[in-house]
Amino acid sequence: MVTGLNVRVLQYLDEHEAVDTLHLAELFRVEHQKVVGAVKSLQSLGDLVNVEPLIHKKWELTDEGRAVAENGSHEAVVYNAVPSQGILQSELTNGLPNIKVGFSKAMSCGWIKVTRQGNDMLVTRKVATITDTVQEHLRHIQAGNMSQVDEEQKQEYRKRKLLQEVIIKSYLLSKGKDFSTSVEKAESDLTVEMITSGSWREKKFKPYNLDALGVAPACGHLHPLLRVRAEFHQIFLEMGFTEMPTNNYIENSFWNFDALFQPQQHPARDAHDTFFISNPRSSSRFPPEYLQKVKQVHSKGGYKSQGYGYDWKIEEAEKNVLRTHTTAVSARMLYLLAREGFKPSKYFSIDRVFRNETLDATHLAEFHQVEGVIADYNLTLGDLIGTLYEFFSKLGITKLQFKPAYNPYTEPSMEVFCYHAGLQKWIEVGNSGVFRPEMLLPMGLPEDVNVIAWGLSLERPTMIKYGLNNIRDLVGPKVNLQMVYDSPICRLDKNGTLQTDVQMMEQRWNAIISQLEALHAELQELQISSAGTENVFQEADDKNIEFVILSDPHYPPYSVVILSKLLAGRYRTEISTHVHSSVSVISSDLQSFFNVPLDSGTGSYVKIKLIWKNVGKDPLLIQCPISNGTIAGEVNIARYLNRLLEQRPDPVLVYESKGEVFGGQVDTWLDCIYKSVIHGSNEVCSGIIPALSAVLSKQDWLAPSMSIADICFWSSLKQNPHLLNSTYGLKKWFEKCQHVWFT
Repeated sequence: MVTGLNVRVLQYLDEHEAVDTLHLAELFRVEHQKVVGAVKSLQSLGDLVNVEPLIHKKWELTDEGRAVAENGSHEAVVYNAVPSQGILQSELTNGLPNIKVGFSKAMSCGWIKVTRQGNDMLVTRKVATITDTVQEHLRHIQAGNMSQVDEEQKQEYRKRKLLQEVIIKSYLLSKGKDFSTSVEKAESDLTVEMITSGSWREKKFKPYNLDALGVAPACGHLHPLLRVRAEFHQIFLEMGFTEMPTNNYIENSFWNFDALFQPQQHPARDAHDTFFISNPRSSSRFPPEYLQKVKQVHSKGGYKSQGYGYDWKIEEAEKNVLRTHTTAVSARMLYLLAREGFKPSKYFSIDRVFRNETLDATHLAEFHQVEGVIADYNLTLGDLIGTLYEFFSKLGITKLQFKPAYNPYTEPSMEVFCYHAGLQKWIEVGNSGVFRPEMLLPMGLPEDVNVIAWGLSLERPTMIKYGLNNIRDLVGPKVNLQMVYDSPICRLDKNGTLQTDVQMMEQRWNAIISQLEALHAELQELQISSAGTENVFQEADDKNIEFVILSDPHYPPYSVVILSKLLAGRYRTEISTHVHSSVSVISSDLQSFFNVPLDSGTGSYVKIKLIWKNVGKDPLLIQCPISNGTIAGEVNIARYLNRLLEQRPDPVLVYESKGEVFGGQVDTWLDCIYKSVIHGSNEVCSGIIPALSAVLSKQDWLAPSMSIADICFWSSLKQNPHLLNSTYGLKKWFEKCQHVWFT
């Protein structure tokens, strides 16, 4: 039978409709947790009682708050410590607790004042008497008179750590459908004794819970790092790559450094960056002809390169190291590819590398490197960027940034960054670039063959995917085994891979559909709630559009001229130019900034006012009447104007209407232009301009067809004519664009 506290709970509930367990604990004078235990016991007997969880919030004083309620607030203590004739500040601060807070609060309340006296400060009373409101409020709260203190004051005391909000969980009990004050406890086990004596016939047994989980079988679990590695591996195979052999953890310096055109004096070859092997210390198995070519290009140059001009030593090349990157494996494969007769190839590898680095939240001395190499004719930096975007999008990582960098064996070179939501910052995940001719031609590869390559960390994308902030939570003795346990092992289907592949495809498709539905819901919500730019786009056919552009005369937005000309062919357009009083002198060409022939459009009316004003590099677009927010930056204004164009049938310039892939490419180039050309330092700008020029030497436009990315890049070049001297091809492209847009 149910006895003790359980019976008391049932008897009380028999006389009342409902009761809170907190009230029962107070009534029975027992700990609340014991009452909760009794309730849980009653729940296990069936539908005796109905249980509803409750949450109570209450304010209570902290230890510091209780001291203030007893002795007075910190500011009152400071005031009372100041005698009528005053006291030196140095003497006042000795021995008083919380003097810094108390002194500051007393000053802000206007209770005391400070005047200089010699080399010290004299503190005197500013008022004759004070009322310690803080102490009064805390005493009210301590006594339970919460209504005497408003919420704003409570929050203020909470910030001062005098008050804390306590959450108490309890349960509301009511009678269940099988309620009774006399209940026999159901048996959970059928024992041998019950069968022998026959007592089981009179016993009541608990019903089987067929939904209960059994004991989990002991089995292995796949570490998240290995799961992401398998995912990387599968993605590479889907993209047509072949895996390279990576069984050499130990490499000689020739393949690890020299074959990559990395000079023997490079800092990366120092002991503080590289682990050198003590036994065996060196190895001397090199292809002799290739060795001589590498020595030649290092010391004297060749292949249209002047080399490094130093005395190359075979002893340095023979030193054995723990490989610092798997690019040494790529060098071996490219050399083998050249010897067997070149054909376009894609290679990848995923394996461990070793660096003599200081351990921190994002660095380990041993980590995995994902290496990718594509060798083909006439490859460009654009091919590399596109490949990296495709690769990471398959992983679900869409926020990427590329920054110019220097590598001895690639030119141009880029660092690859991913956004880590947990750390709230961009973290570097790898390096990439186009292999230099000084590395490829000594191998025997044809001159018109380019090789794009990248080395990416495996650990950092895994941290992003699993939301880990510290790499030591992923690898090492601090790894939480429960995290590994929650990442179940992958099992092969005995019926073959077809069913598994179909299931995976369905899961990916369902995920895509869910994302699209969520995006659609967000767009509908924006259409309903937004009174800004979105409404202009939707109603472009039904309403007139007016906006003002504030632009600095030192940075004329030439892209606006081109886009306004295109707008004039689709809308009835009025354009005017004005000068703000902050600008004293304006050149004649800026006064007639829109002095270009405009076509006569039809339909809605667009009115543009350009005002020259000292606003800096980023022009501002303000809608009339003023809506929520301002559009800042030339590239963002270009996006806005292009969207207006796309509201018309057969737009002359496409952007988002051509699809997500094309729109994403245009956005990538616009971000690159904004960060590296418009706002980049001279060093960054000089690094990115040759890369952009290289892309335009292979194709007419930055994206597959003409876009606002080309218009904004052309505008930035016109603002900075010295950039046109970087390459001859860039100047030709600039002149071609001017001919297309102004003739």
